[in-house]
Formats: sequence, structure tokens, C-alpha cells
Amino acid sequence: MNAALLYAILAMTGGVFYREFTKALGYTGTTTLAFVHVHWFMLGMAFFLILLLVEKTYRFSDAWTAKALVGYHIGLNLTVVMLVVRGVLQALGTPLASGADAAISGIAGLGHLVLGVSLVLVLVRIRRAVIADRRAQS
Repeated sequence: MNAALLYAILAMTGGVFYREFTKALGYTGTTTLAFVHVHWFMLGMAFFLILLLVEKTYRFSDAWTAKALVGYHIGLNLTVVMLVVRGVLQALGTPLASGADAAISGIAGLGHLVLGVSLVLVLVRIRRAVIADRRAQS
């Protein structure tokens, strides 16, 4: 629940930053800042609220799951930080050398990779708990 609350606050903060930062610059184009709000709301708040309900039903969490969730937090936040970096540079109109552009994309890609692997690991853990629950009820 704490993670869901934290991500809700971060999502709202990200949304306000996007709106106010681009408004202050008079920027009307597209920027990756628009995705910060959605990433933190859906992959942060909504994910952890759903996880809370699944945990209450199936009791799947253990030390192994906790490690996967640490990876999930790292992947999500690394991805969002790179969205912010790229978005700020876009709004400022800062030209990027190809190496810097590739570095930002690469780091964001690593964040997505860690996020995706962690998500699959958590889902595998939930699947095991659901199967064990079905067997116990049979």
C-alpha cells in the first residue's frame, strides 16, 4: 500500500511538472514528459494496488518476491528518470549528440528490461500461489 501511495504522489507530481514546465517555456510540442504521469500511475500505483489484492487472496510474497519487486522499483524509476531527462531536453530544445541520444535510449531500455523481467518473475510467483491454492482446495 505504501508503494501505491508513493507512486500516486509521484505520478501527480510528474503530471504537474510536465504541465507547468512546458507552460513556463511556452512549449507546445510533444515531449516524453507526458508519459511520466501515466507510467507512475499505471506501472506504479495501479500495479501495487492490484498486487495488494492478489497478496491478500493468495499470500504469494516471500523473500524471493521481495527481490523481484526491488528490481521492479529500480526498472520503473530508471525508465521514468530517463523519460524526464529526455523530456526536459526536448522542451528546452537542447540538441543532442548521437552518443548522448543513444545513451539516454540505452539507459531507458535497461530500465524497461529490468522492469519487464521483474514483472515476469512476480507473475510466475503469483501463478505458483494460484496453482497451489487450487490444489489445496481440490
